[in-house]
Amino acid sequence: MLVSEILAIKGKVLYTIAPNKTLAEAIAVMTEQDVGSLVVFDHGRMVGILTFREVLNAIHAAGASWAAALVEGAMVREPQTASIHMQMDDLRRTIMSGHQRYLPVMDGDTLMGVVSFHDVAKAVLEEQSFENRMLKNYIRNWPAEEGEDS
Repeated sequence: MLVSEILAIKGKVLYTIAPNKTLAEAIAVMTEQDVGSLVVFDHGRMVGILTFREVLNAIHAAGASWAAALVEGAMVREPQTASIHMQMDDLRRTIMSGHQRYLPVMDGDTLMGVVSFHDVAKAVLEEQSFENRMLKNYIRNWPAEEGEDS
């Protein structure tokens, strides 16, 4: 399965934020949209990603003044990315080796979406379910050998 197929299953809705926005604004978007990450865009290009992990680290570091802290101070700059042509096994290795639960998916310089660890797990389950149904169908329709009673 390709990353492009995972995006097709998930959908390509993108949630973004500018680096000069506050953590309070980022948290509001993340909770209202029920997402765990925001892609940080500046002047039309991706400059980072903000996840709940970075938000929590920034809140811990900033203390009582966390709400005014800026996204650019908390985001992951130049995050690892996935290609739409990447195989799922390569995607899983990238996620595991980079300890990134969210990967922006790029087609050249164009952001196509974000895949999460959850999206990968869901795609694996759907793929296994499909294969299971196909195998059961194949076994059910297996031709009986000549001379056997059916």
